[in-house]
Amino acid sequence: MLNLFIREMMFNGVVTLIHVIDEASESFWKMHAKFLWQEMKQMEIRYFKDLPLSVEVMKGIEELGFSNLFPIQAQAITPLLEGKDVIGQAQTGTGKTAAFGIPMIERLNPEVRSVQGLVLEPTRELAVQVAEHIGWFGKHARLRVLAVYGGEPIGRQIRVLEGGVQIVVGTPGRIIDLLERHILRLTSVKVVVLDEADRMLDMGFIDDIEHILSEVPANRQTSLFSATIDQSVMNVCNRYMKNPEKILVSKDEIALTQMDQYYTVVNPRDKFQILCDILDGNHIERAIIFCRTREDTSVLADKLRIRGYDAKPLHAGFTQPQRDFVVNLFRKGKLKLLVATDVAARGLDIQGITHIINYDIPLDALVYFHRIGRTARMGREGTAITLVGYGELTDFNNIRALTKTKIEEMT
Repeated sequence: MLNLFIREMMFNGVVTLIHVIDEASESFWKMHAKFLWQEMKQMEIRYFKDLPLSVEVMKGIEELGFSNLFPIQAQAITPLLEGKDVIGQAQTGTGKTAAFGIPMIERLNPEVRSVQGLVLEPTRELAVQVAEHIGWFGKHARLRVLAVYGGEPIGRQIRVLEGGVQIVVGTPGRIIDLLERHILRLTSVKVVVLDEADRMLDMGFIDDIEHILSEVPANRQTSLFSATIDQSVMNVCNRYMKNPEKILVSKDEIALTQMDQYYTVVNPRDKFQILCDILDGNHIERAIIFCRTREDTSVLADKLRIRGYDAKPLHAGFTQPQRDFVVNLFRKGKLKLLVATDVAARGLDIQGITHIINYDIPLDALVYFHRIGRTARMGREGTAITLVGYGELTDFNNIRALTKTKIEEMT
């Protein structure tokens, strides 16, 4: 007896009809139709409300005003919720903290007072920022989040750990310190995230990472997020991850669709005056001005202050307390212009930066993308302006060759 089995699946206005002509093949096609439907549903996920998230987590997301998913979130959250290992290529500022933080919150038990989630970060700034963001997402989930890092007394971090924490976000050095003091125990960890993995490897943390992972149960879920995926990063993936899903959002290109990029070719002798004209002629609420060297950074900040602009320098010559003081002024909106070397190009996650001005072209073309990624955060708009000296045209053309987005000449 011949049966006719018809299933209709709607996707982007297309109707798919599956005809099954005999009973023997009917079950196969039903399974196939279900698989296709699941695939299509995953492709349709565009909003947080489309995800199978708890009421508590959705409440936190809605209070933050988030609705649309960024690409890394749309692709990474579902497999992470399912407990799969994930390799994600994504820049800072593309929403990756939510991509790994929200599934982590969903998979942990607030009734268990031991550490169940661990996030490794290369710098104290990132540790603080990521812990803060995860805290926002898990505000109503009754999970405690703690940032641990060097550069400040360890006593407070120890007291909070002893009081019971479910998620620890920290730098490798401080995490190892706490492990060796037998204050931090990782035997209950279910989820590990290696964030900014390429940067941690560049900073020489591979031995620390291996030591920390040796303290975590082998059946953990591991995810790794990195701006670039080179062989050193893949070596870590191959050694510590189980059949990971690979989510490669882009090569080394930030999602720049919401950013306006401009340039102007200038005589180097006129750079400062042109910078002042730009500052006077644009609605600049908060900006980072990038220079190549520490000396140039300090000199430019001094010249701007003499002209009456609210500016301070930031470079690698600062002590940690000096750096924290300047960054906090800028973060709180008490400083309008931050004149910085590339020490601030990565890991400085501050909302409300409207403009990035490249006073000097970076020597490494890829650094340009890290610099301008300091604006247009969390889907907001931003503007990048580059002053190209006559001797910097070759370097600037190297940048233009790397991006698909348009950098328009200022008129």
